[in-house]
Amino acid sequence: MEIGLQIPDFTYDGGPARLGADLAEIARTADRSGFAYLAVMDHFFQIHVIGPPEKDMLEAYTTLGFLAAHTERVKLLTVVTGAFYRHPGLLAKTVTTLDVLSGGRAMLGVGAGWNEEEARGLGFRFPSVAERFELLEDSLRYCLEMWSAADKPFSGEHVEAERLLNVPQPLSRPHPPIMIGGGGEKKTLRFVAKYGQACNLFNTPDLEHKLGVLRAHCEREGRDYDEITKTVYHPLHIGEHGERIDELVGELRRLAGLGVDAVIGGTWGAERIEPLELIAREVIPVVAPL
Repeated sequence: MEIGLQIPDFTYDGGPARLGADLAEIARTADRSGFAYLAVMDHFFQIHVIGPPEKDMLEAYTTLGFLAAHTERVKLLTVVTGAFYRHPGLLAKTVTTLDVLSGGRAMLGVGAGWNEEEARGLGFRFPSVAERFELLEDSLRYCLEMWSAADKPFSGEHVEAERLLNVPQPLSRPHPPIMIGGGGEKKTLRFVAKYGQACNLFNTPDLEHKLGVLRAHCEREGRDYDEITKTVYHPLHIGEHGERIDELVGELRRLAGLGVDAVIGGTWGAERIEPLELIAREVIPVVAPL
């Protein structure tokens, strides 16, 4: 099992003046400590499960570019981008740029999106649920075509383009892996089976059922279920001084038993570095063989 670090909070004691230095140290520590993924949320306001919207929030892809410069091996991604925030041409070009400049370490984390408060606050158009899923499928098709050898027009449900020119192409082959976030059984998991290389599910009581639904979609799409990386979002909470490490390891073992390949999550106090070092020393070596 692989472990990924998500950085969901940017409100640190040193404030914005020290934020770059703090993030650089978090990135270097995660990179040298065996974390497989380094992720940020793609939000413009802080989400309520973390804190009030007025807490510090950084734009995702600018931040990933910064993190790329301070790392050498971790995969870099959002968990996850709402497809309706960015035109798919911009999204494909952004992830391409991240992939080239990081030496082939970018992934596209994408989903239908959900944060109406944020969208309306900044003046983004907030489409209906049905349209958000149509835009997600347009984005998936568009990115895959832009990352192919084809230099041709594109026609989707909501997006038309005359020429999907993308020079340079990503270093990742055949393209940056696509992680589709969400557990919707009719559309999201079908899109994973049809277009994705990874899913991202929440660690909920119905997780085993969701994996079964994904397997069924793979069978219908003629896709090998085992070639899809099953990732789960689960907080990497170890307690103030590591007192919850055994609890976390036990949960990770349970998830591995369900067929989960990677767990991505945040941990409180990452800017203090000690929690990352404890996870690197006490968790990653234990679960890596699973």
